[in-house]
Parts: sequence; C-alpha cells; structure tokens
Amino acid sequence: MKFEYAPGATPIDTDEAVGLIPTHLTLQRELNEYEEANILEATEWAFARRRGNPLEERFIYTVHARMFNQTWKWAGKARRSDKNIGVRWFEIPVHLRQMLGDVRVQIDKNAYAPAEIAARYHHRLVSVHVFPNGNGRHARLMADLLLTELMGQQFRWGRGSLVDASEIRTRYIAALKAADAGDCRPLLEFLGH
Repeated sequence: MKFEYAPGATPIDTDEAVGLIPTHLTLQRELNEYEEANILEATEWAFARRRGNPLEERFIYTVHARMFNQTWKWAGKARRSDKNIGVRWFEIPVHLRQMLGDVRVQIDKNAYAPAEIAARYHHRLVSVHVFPNGNGRHARLMADLLLTELMGQQFRWGRGSLVDASEIRTRYIAALKAADAGDCRPLLEFLGH
C-alpha cells in the first residue's frame, strides 16, 4: 500500500505499516474509510454511556485501541519511534502524566473556561503525540469527551473533515501551531468558542 499524507499528518514508518490488519486495502482512500468506520464504532462506544475518565492515562490508551483496533495491530500502544511532531518516544509517559496533572489543576482552580480547558487538553495531547498515528483524531475525541464531562457539549471541529487536505485542515493546523506558540485564541475560534 502506498501511503499519502495530508499536510501536517504523521507519516507511518515501515515497522508500523506492517501492523495494518486489513490486507485487502490498496488505496489511501480505502484505508481512510476503513479507519473512519472503526472510529465511528469507538465514538458510539465512548458516548453510549460513561465509559471512563478522559483524565486517566489508561482510558486514553483504551480509547485509541477502540478507535483503531480493527485497522492497526499497534492500536492503543505508545509509539516506539520519534516522529515529525511530539516528544521523544521514551518521554511519552512523563509528558502525558504531567499534562493530565496540569489539566486536573486547571479544572480544580477554574483556571480557564471549560471550553478552553478542553481545547488546551486537545492541544497538549496532540503535542505529546502518544501513538504512531491517529493522534489528532484521537485527541479530538478525547477533548469532546472532556468537554462533554465539563459542559455537556462537544466541539464543532471546523464543521468538516480534518483528514483530507482542505481549507479546514489548513486552519486547524495553523490553530495548533498558534497554540504551540502560546496563543490558544485561534484554536478556540476554530472550535467555535
């Protein structure tokens, strides 16, 4: 299979590519559709009833596993190589625990409005980049789970697909880069808050 990547996407390395479960896929479009069906099932599972705490490390791994368990053998497992984004692979546990602790404090101290806490949570989860692939999609679902817990609602995510190269994806990547530089306003605007 030849992988094609939208701007800002994390390339899958050779070792990860052999973890593809469905052997009948030959086109990137087919892989995207297959992953999307897997993600839809996981989303329904996560929102069907209270499944776990988005501020617990174990639940973060469980959600990723549910999102990609029919697509990738490494679903729900931390990456074991460095990528074009994220902390060094062996620093993932430390950065993830620190991020979760920071978010707990933000909630306890009402440091930001709930939507901003969830947006910052999303940004930090993407920036740690726990998994070999699917980090953005996973972080979006996790942020929606957190926002649902805090406010009973979900983000709008630019009102369109963020998988394919598009104007919406370009705005999303730019908003994440602004958050990297310490400015969360573009991300909040993109999210509709």
